[in-house]
Amino acid sequence: MKWRDLAEQQIKKAQAEGQLEGLRGAGKPLPAAGHGDFAEEAGFRIMAEAGALPKEVELRKALKAQAQKLQSLTDPKKRKAAMAEFAELQQLLNVQEEARRKYYSSRD
Repeated sequence: MKWRDLAEQQIKKAQAEGQLEGLRGAGKPLPAAGHGDFAEEAGFRIMAEAGALPKEVELRKALKAQAQKLQSLTDPKKRKAAMAEFAELQQLLNVQEEARRKYYSSRD
């Protein structure tokens, strides 16, 4: 039996047993695609729901917060320091993403 057929059979069984009723997000559109592929994003979401955020997710949140901070700053010295911190966070994120890509490409 092919994996697709097996998956389809399991879905039909779950539907018949009512296991797919009342799920969170039912009837709502799927979220917009993000940075990585679907499987990767699903993995990140599962980890987040379990309270185990990957370093990449934490860095993206920190970058977003730092960008908001930058928008509010007008003092040139504070702005320069905040820009340096933003650049450091961006570099850390790039390192994490590259390490993940190398890890997964070495497993093939």
